[in-house]
Amino acid sequence: MGADLFESRADLLGDRADEVLGFSLRTLCLDGPEEQLTRTEHAQPALFAVSYALWDSFLQAGASQPAGGAGHSLGEYTALTAAGVFDFETALSLVALRGQAMARAAAGEPSGMAALIGADRETAEEVCETRRRSGGRLQIANINAPGQVVVAGGRDDIDWLVESAAGLGIRRAIPLKVSGAFHTELMLPAQATVADALRTAPVGAPSFPVWSNTTARPYPAESIRELLARQIVEPVLFSDSLEDMSGSGIDTFVHVGPGDVTAGLVKRTIEGATVHVVSNIEDIPNTLDAVGTMGKS
Repeated sequence: MGADLFESRADLLGDRADEVLGFSLRTLCLDGPEEQLTRTEHAQPALFAVSYALWDSFLQAGASQPAGGAGHSLGEYTALTAAGVFDFETALSLVALRGQAMARAAAGEPSGMAALIGADRETAEEVCETRRRSGGRLQIANINAPGQVVVAGGRDDIDWLVESAAGLGIRRAIPLKVSGAFHTELMLPAQATVADALRTAPVGAPSFPVWSNTTARPYPAESIRELLARQIVEPVLFSDSLEDMSGSGIDTFVHVGPGDVTAGLVKRTIEGATVHVVSNIEDIPNTLDAVGTMGKS
């Protein structure tokens, strides 16, 4: 992951990152082993560092400041850092702590997440309520796009959901390869840890609006700490955020970071939106040429 960036952005991804993390980010990302990289406590700081280095490279290549930004779960830290709310080291330290805290919470009890295929938000909430009436703890965790809802709960909740999907009016429930029930009350121990760290973290006002997963509205400067802490146990309202961004006049979206998942969510949510992907250094020139002739991004 991010092989090209470790060469071109050693200023960020070398000693600066390693001093914060206490291990070699380059070695972990490029040499693995994969099962170590994909563990929550390692994946979160790795994804943040690579995504931010890619954003900073995009900016240095000539990209203008955006009209707004958003991130999905962990990605909010990248968006907020891009907007100047955190410096790189502060954000990386917070993300590393967040990953460790969420990993500990997940290890405390078997739990998981599942994507519901063919279910809208209302159906998903009915399914969760049905399970909760029987003593379960199933909750909506992500509203990603129309027809793409993720729920989370204890391992027995996920097993019940997979077995009962057809009778609940859901085409299929697919368990996700994650270690815990993120964005639910099962993450309350992690929330307390992160909230404590956020209280003393230096926080600046965003230089451009960043939409919050928790409210689907731009972060007020005075609520950044509170909303980031709430985000750990509350649903990610990503589709709602995209719709609000579109309603503000944003019509061009650029995914910056490994993969292209959020680009796909934009296409499913905002009809007619122009979408670009910057997932590596090579994507930057063409994207710069394209967004220079596009609308509000």
